[in-house]
Amino acid sequence: MTDRYVMCARAVSKGSFTTEPGKTLYLVVPPGVLPTPQHAVRRDVWLKGLLEDAAWGTDERVGADVPRGDILFFVHGYNNDQDTVMKRHDRLASDLDTAGFKGAVVSYDWPSDDTALNYLEDRHDAKRSSMQLVSDGIHLLSKAQRPDCAINVHLLGHSTGAYVIREAFDDADDARLENNSWMVSQIALIGADVSAGSMRSDNATTDSLYRHCMRLTNYSNLHDSVLKLSNAKRVGMAPRVGRVGMPAEIPIKAVNVDCSGYFAVLDSDLVVRQRDQREEIGSFNHSWHIGNRHFAQDLFETLIGDADRNVVSTRRLDVDGRLHLVVSGGAVEF
Repeated sequence: MTDRYVMCARAVSKGSFTTEPGKTLYLVVPPGVLPTPQHAVRRDVWLKGLLEDAAWGTDERVGADVPRGDILFFVHGYNNDQDTVMKRHDRLASDLDTAGFKGAVVSYDWPSDDTALNYLEDRHDAKRSSMQLVSDGIHLLSKAQRPDCAINVHLLGHSTGAYVIREAFDDADDARLENNSWMVSQIALIGADVSAGSMRSDNATTDSLYRHCMRLTNYSNLHDSVLKLSNAKRVGMAPRVGRVGMPAEIPIKAVNVDCSGYFAVLDSDLVVRQRDQREEIGSFNHSWHIGNRHFAQDLFETLIGDADRNVVSTRRLDVDGRLHLVVSGGAVEF
């Protein structure tokens, strides 16, 4: 296992990170240990190392000396302490590597608490942290992007992490970055804790998200009990896109992959669970994606983009044209 790249927005107190917001530190964290402020390096050193680790070849279309590669930013959800964040980082990186991903994984560690009932404070901190994802992450990479840039930047948002990403893109447009043409390649949302209605193509809060990405993939699961409306921890909000899926009115670049049928089999069939689920970190119906080899394969094919979204090997179209994640080697009831 190699060193892990982390952007940490947690405050520092007595030499340790806390659950309160603080200035962004750029960390290079050795394998097997939790992040500490002592892992911080200069921003330019961090960026140089990240770009080098992200490169896996050259792009002959623009020049043999132009590196080609991929960076995946993982943005975690609420109620995540640093131990959980790094376990998910390591498992995600390992499973993507097994699937064939050759780029680098970065965790954006915003100050989520480790108390389940702290949802509203975490939501407030998530909004504040989205600004730092813009100023200290997106802005940093947008300045480094050139017309011939062949390092693709992707984002994966889990739970409230999807909210952080959405707000970050909205804030980025308001901030008018130096490079207004900045783009990311793929955005993927899992267990996304944002309202389904906000993902409509005519919704102002999501307009920037669609404008600055090549494709957005939402993975939904009707069995996600964490996102149910009656969950007191979430104080009853509008239906969440991670549970009910995308609305009908979305841009052509957006797609929903319904994981409900696959998850029902995964949850009930011990053979499938032992085969596909390498690790369980957190609430299973809300967090099964990270640690699941089948999902990792789907995400890998999505990030690389060699196949059209309708023919990714882990998916099937139903008669109504909706995409479903299916059990490998067979189909599931839609």
